[in-house]
Amino acid sequence: MAIFSSWDKSVRPIHKTFGFSYFIPAIAVIVAVAIGFVQADHEEHERFLSEQRLVASERLAQVSSRLETQIHGNVNLIQGLVAAIAANPNMTQSQFSALSERIFSVPSQLRNVVAAPNLVVQHVYPFDENKQLIGQDYNAHPKQAGSVFEAIKRRKTTVAGPVKLSQGGHGLLARYPVFAIGNGHFWGIVSAVIDAERLYRDSNLSSDQQSLDIAIARRPQPSDKDVFVGDPTVFAEDAVRTRIELGYDTWYLAAVPKGGWVQAPPSIFTFRIYAALVAIGIIAPLIWAGLLMRQRHRNLVTLQHREEELAAVTHRLGLALDASGIGVWEFDPASGSLIWDRRMREMYDGAPDREMFSYDDWKNAIHPDDLSNVQHVFQQAITEERAYNTQFRVVSSAGEVRHIRANGRFYRPVGREMRVVGANWDVTKDMLLQAELREAQSQAEEQNVQLRATRRTLEHQSLHDALTGLPNRRFLDQFMEAGSGKAEASHRIAFIHVDLDRFKEVNDTLGHAAGDEVLRQTTVRLLDLVTPDEFASRVGGDEFVIATIGPSVERRSRELAQAIVRSLARPIDIGGQKCRIGCSAGISCQTVAMEEPRELLVNADIALYEAKKRGRNRFEIFSDELRMAAVLRKTISDEFLTALEHDQIIPYFQPQFDARTLQIVGVEALARWQHPDRGTLAPDRFLDIAESLNRAADLDAIILEKALFQSVRWKALGLDVPHLSVNISAQRLKDGRMFDRLAGLQFAPGSLSFELLESISFDDQDEDLRTAITRLKSLGIDIEIDDFGTGHASIVSLIELGPKRLKIDRKLISPIEASASQRRLVASIIEIGKSQDIEIVAEGVETSGHIEILRNLGCHVLQGYAFSKPLPASDFITFVENWQARTEHSGLQVREAV
Repeated sequence: MAIFSSWDKSVRPIHKTFGFSYFIPAIAVIVAVAIGFVQADHEEHERFLSEQRLVASERLAQVSSRLETQIHGNVNLIQGLVAAIAANPNMTQSQFSALSERIFSVPSQLRNVVAAPNLVVQHVYPFDENKQLIGQDYNAHPKQAGSVFEAIKRRKTTVAGPVKLSQGGHGLLARYPVFAIGNGHFWGIVSAVIDAERLYRDSNLSSDQQSLDIAIARRPQPSDKDVFVGDPTVFAEDAVRTRIELGYDTWYLAAVPKGGWVQAPPSIFTFRIYAALVAIGIIAPLIWAGLLMRQRHRNLVTLQHREEELAAVTHRLGLALDASGIGVWEFDPASGSLIWDRRMREMYDGAPDREMFSYDDWKNAIHPDDLSNVQHVFQQAITEERAYNTQFRVVSSAGEVRHIRANGRFYRPVGREMRVVGANWDVTKDMLLQAELREAQSQAEEQNVQLRATRRTLEHQSLHDALTGLPNRRFLDQFMEAGSGKAEASHRIAFIHVDLDRFKEVNDTLGHAAGDEVLRQTTVRLLDLVTPDEFASRVGGDEFVIATIGPSVERRSRELAQAIVRSLARPIDIGGQKCRIGCSAGISCQTVAMEEPRELLVNADIALYEAKKRGRNRFEIFSDELRMAAVLRKTISDEFLTALEHDQIIPYFQPQFDARTLQIVGVEALARWQHPDRGTLAPDRFLDIAESLNRAADLDAIILEKALFQSVRWKALGLDVPHLSVNISAQRLKDGRMFDRLAGLQFAPGSLSFELLESISFDDQDEDLRTAITRLKSLGIDIEIDDFGTGHASIVSLIELGPKRLKIDRKLISPIEASASQRRLVASIIEIGKSQDIEIVAEGVETSGHIEILRNLGCHVLQGYAFSKPLPASDFITFVENWQARTEHSGLQVREAV
């Protein structure tokens, strides 16, 4: 402690000359202690005031958060109404009132809502209180048009106000620009009024429990007219502040405690008592030492003791100052000399062994950017002899920048010039912490802005399909939720569920980019057909749902579905290549019974399935019959899966005969289902179900394995059935497991044939199908074309396929007795087969006339009820035994079918 060391060395010489000089150290200590305790008292006041401001800031933030939450909650409530208007731009007043009533049933501060197509008010709610607003043109009211056009320009909701309402009171105006979903055109504006008084009350702005006086203004430094809540003088006081962004307007909030800031801490009296006691403890020994020195003649020993006490007290004070990190200095303005203690020398990089410093030593250490202001403040304090308080930066010799807080007080020693005694604190860490806090606050505010923008973008994306721009399934769900419970005859809903017929083939052959282009062009065609009262949404990969609303939805949905089927049947140009996609559609209309929209969508899906089942490229309307058929189909599907698991699928056998000798030359294995309740079912009852369940391959595999087992049994019994035919589906041909299972079956090459339906379409460039047929031939399995003449196989594909046999469909055989043209057609098929060395099998042979005609035409093999119906395995063995016995002994003549 350099300052105290100097005083200690000067005490005795002065004492010998002037009696008063013994009290100079006590006076200096009193000044230094007074400065320290005044500063401590000031800091205690500042700390207490900061705590009050922190509490006030937190309470104001709670009010601000409640205001913002209430405002955005009210704004979000109206979003559902805006979405409904966007989906139904021609909404009537009754529809508008019904939707608004549901919205206003939710607790909120909403006062009224109006809809203004083309900026002219047509719909209001509540109607009786606001019907005078109908016909109001926003273009004719410049004061209201500002926020309206701002909302339209931004294409998003804006909130402005509060404003004085013509109906009385004040309110906030929320403006919602509406763009029709069907075509994206601007429809108009929806305005909602939020009751300002209820908003303030519900946000605890001015309740009896609120401990703050809060004022709200439209500017951060407002005039009296800018303040619309609270006392304008709040902004003039040392208030805490925050703000709320409403989109179009910004609210600035200021608050002070009711009754003002408490200036003195409750514990200040106790603090001052302790301070006084400490001061007395420091000063009293010094004064007492001075008195003893004046009376040294009374007791030199007592005087020496007091001097030791004074040194001990001085030492303790030095330790206290060291422990606090405070540096003490004294400045003589007359000489410019400056005394620094050890801590001060550390702060300013002063030499540790140097006793005296100058004003220039202090000035040269100050940061150049702060020097001018610091000198001005210091000189002004000296001139006016008032307290010196400031903060500045100093630069060390190593270039390190430190932040210093300085305080000083003036005193005039008796008979000497004025002196300044003060203290310095190194507050670098505090300043860095404050800078970090400000930076963190700035980053947090920026992130909040980005999060709000991202949330708005995500809300739009969550309701629309990224590829086509159409509303997505989530939008449709919200629409159905809004339409739930509608009872008006003028507000009935119909759904058209559309599915593209050949979309998968485009993806498989031309790639997914072509598939995306198909979806985009499909979207364009759909949008060309829907009206502003309707909308189309994409709910799946190649599935679309069109919603139409109105009193005549049955007629409109039928017309629209027909137009969609016709439009999508036209070719789509993809990179110069014409693709025909086509679609199937299912319609479901809301009836007087008022089905829920979600149930309607399920019904439309059932109708769509029926359209696909009946050949595609068409539409079907949902009915109770379709519902019952869907339930029945679901039941049969479940039972069919059980049938596969419980071995209920069995083969029936229908023999085939040589047309000349009438000997059995083969047999066709046909699938039957031994249903535990419905008896034996033919394939027409379950084959399409097997295909829809993707289990047709399993069905074929079961029949093949059981038929081959029976073939082995026939041989063991000595029956001559040289050839076995089984039906095979395209699904089975493409099943990679088929060849693994064939490898484990025993059959002679040429004794087994796979019958392929002509409807498999051999003209398609399906390399997998052609490869499978080639592999089958290599295994010694013959290929037969079933139902020839009713499918779409060309002669060229027939030649390329090279089947062993052709089976003429029964529909061509049945009329040959009565129709000469039909006989010529069958004869042509037989000649084509013979020209390609292909055997001809006629199925559906039911009379002796059929037998005679086909024999004369050169047909090779006959099959039909003229000989035998399909038989179970045991009956077939009996039939073959009897037939072969008769042909061997009697040369059996053909008779009518059993």
